Amino acid sequence: MFAKIDVNGPNASPLYDWLKTAKPGDIGWNFTKFLVSKQGEVIERFEPKTTPEEIADALPALLE
Repeated sequence: MFAKIDVNGPNASPLYDWLKTAKPGDIGWNFTKFLVSKQGEVIERFEPKTTPEEIADALPALLE
């Protein structure tokens, strides 16, 4: 769980390949965030400078 993994390129982790397929683009920095529904659908991608407070409004609808 704490091993270093690749998030871009040919050796990218399958998890990040899946996330980037749903919301395309290379991950430029390690604080890129993805919002995933409980059904496993990638809802949104947030860049590193997006704060948790900015994401908070999207959460209540997904928790119902």
